[in-house]
Amino acid sequence: MKTLNDWLSHLETAHSNGLIDMGLSRVGEVKNKMNLQPQCPVIAVAGTNGKGSVCAFLSQIYHQAGFKVGTLTSPHLLKFNERIAINTEPVSDEAITASFERIEAARGDISLTYFEFNTLAAVDIFMREQVDLMILEVGLGGRLDAVNIFDADCAIVTSIDLDHQSFLGNTIEEVAYEKAGIFRAGKPAICGQNPPPESLRRHAEETGAVLLVGKRDFSFTRLEQQQWSFRFHPQATDELFSDGLTRNRNALPIPALRGAYQLGNAACALAAIECLNDKLPIDIGSIKRGLLLTSNPGRFQVLPGRPLVILDVGHNPHAAKALKQGLITLPFAAKRTAVFSMLADKDIDSVLDIVKDQFDQWYIAPLNLPRGMNNNQLEQKLSAHGIENVTTFDNIQNAYQAALAASSENDRITVFGSFHTVAEVMATL
Repeated sequence: MKTLNDWLSHLETAHSNGLIDMGLSRVGEVKNKMNLQPQCPVIAVAGTNGKGSVCAFLSQIYHQAGFKVGTLTSPHLLKFNERIAINTEPVSDEAITASFERIEAARGDISLTYFEFNTLAAVDIFMREQVDLMILEVGLGGRLDAVNIFDADCAIVTSIDLDHQSFLGNTIEEVAYEKAGIFRAGKPAICGQNPPPESLRRHAEETGAVLLVGKRDFSFTRLEQQQWSFRFHPQATDELFSDGLTRNRNALPIPALRGAYQLGNAACALAAIECLNDKLPIDIGSIKRGLLLTSNPGRFQVLPGRPLVILDVGHNPHAAKALKQGLITLPFAAKRTAVFSMLADKDIDSVLDIVKDQFDQWYIAPLNLPRGMNNNQLEQKLSAHGIENVTTFDNIQNAYQAALAASSENDRITVFGSFHTVAEVMATL
């Protein structure tokens, strides 16, 4: 029997040399051979940033309400198993390898990518575990992502910005069209961004999806005493529900996930919960507990202790703005150190431009990956943005240890730039 690590090494090279191959025909065929037809509600979550947080809110709130929840997310930070969770806990190696064996037997000579195996395995495991709800995070885009072979009872697009341009297009409108591909006729389609891109709005209309836009159809209000409220606006309520009830949730606790933008993500999650409330009813106590217990490592994660250490997986301009916003709200730090590395195919210039004024010194190191940048490339980029006081290291772990050693308890260290950057530091913790 292959171990999970054997399988993952095999999958990384098995299909078209690890390249991304957009299209649903191959994976759809294997899905049909395996008869993977979810009988429970499915929520699909797409977006440039915020997907992971919305999935985390949904998973924890439904779990607190006593439902059995299967959640597919990507990428993972430390272990592949993080991608396939039941009731917020990663499933076992054995469950995943058994599912991979079933997929291998069903696919015949059909070639599948790493992510397609991942998606099929998640739904296969969730069906065998008889979950009450599946939450499926889109890996890339939406329209041609493997998740889209499953029909969502509710679709969420958290935010739309430029990322993965070589696959999704070079304009916000092109990217939005790809993300809107997860919408289905007659089903709620939640968009956290207002105004929504025209291509997304048009696609919802052509598909016949019920488009619900943040600040137009639902909204949140931050209140005194660390509380907030959520409400559906009357016109949206009339369109979706025939019972004439208002759907407001008041006196909610501020979520455990840090960052002002998390209220927007939580509001998208609550909108989806209201849309599915007839199938999976949720009480206010479960929502409050879920908001307080949600964790999503690496998303503006503040580690306990001193100096203050922040881990943030943000790797595009939209995420960099959120990171900057979060840093500005933190208490004064005597010295602010960035532990930083990024992949070569990301928009490093925009990211540096946004955050460079938040740091006094930079500790950089290469990521040991085909797409990683070496220290020379990183230094050139930093220099082009007028960033001085840069120290290079041979790996991120050494950079982080050096930053800790050089910091006093009133200083702050921020580890950011990529999932891989954060993962390397998390591995040392």
